[in-house]
Amino acid sequence: MCVKLRDVAWSRYVALGDSFTEGLDDPYPDGMGTGYRGWADLVAAHLNVEYANLAIRGRLFDAVVAEQVEPALAMQADLISFAAGGNDILRRRCDPPALMARFAKTIELFRGTGADVLVFRFANVLSRLPGNRMIGPRVRYLNQAVGEITEQSGARLVDLWSDPEYDNPALWSVDRLHLSAAGHLRTAAHVLAALDVSPPSQWWDVPGWPPPRSWAAARAADAAWAARHLAPWIKRRLTGRSSGDGIQAKRPSLRPMA
Repeated sequence: MCVKLRDVAWSRYVALGDSFTEGLDDPYPDGMGTGYRGWADLVAAHLNVEYANLAIRGRLFDAVVAEQVEPALAMQADLISFAAGGNDILRRRCDPPALMARFAKTIELFRGTGADVLVFRFANVLSRLPGNRMIGPRVRYLNQAVGEITEQSGARLVDLWSDPEYDNPALWSVDRLHLSAAGHLRTAAHVLAALDVSPPSQWWDVPGWPPPRSWAAARAADAAWAARHLAPWIKRRLTGRSSGDGIQAKRPSLRPMA
């Protein structure tokens, strides 16, 4: 079974990318599965299509392309989501114009197969992470470039950047970088909307904002976050390691969501 809309039918969906698409930090509820669920699983289940998810946490753009594009093309998908580059902009040596030139070529390749292609403007994480002076301009550049690539290629844009609800910390994991379960639900709703498919109304629901903390409590939380999440990230950068080392794609081949 597939979803048909405006004379477009999707039967095979392949998701490519990094931790955002793998589903961190949205563990399967109630023991329904192992690993992470995430917005792509939710979308595939709602569309009732065959589905593969090739995304692996920590992957840089060139690794996503080298490892995932050829397998995705071999699957002859009629719906593809591509979200990559977020890890690159956290590196000092990132060259955003060169990165987005490679991004555009990848989208052109997918569009050349006749598939519908989903691309993303990332949600605003700048208020939760250090290094905004370096990261902020890069995020804005990437988001602007993605919009231009969408217009040129005919891809479908999922614009999370323009949704102010993502300012709510409740939509984010304790690591301040990945989405929470509620964040993945809202992202899945945005994806379906970009496909002109009505999502379940509750997917748009946003939890209440956490109560404000005192200055001392906020600084203590920052220190705990730095020790638990920032320091290990820095260590991996210094040692040339990745959070995705040894991780395999959770759905390396097309199969129904069951």
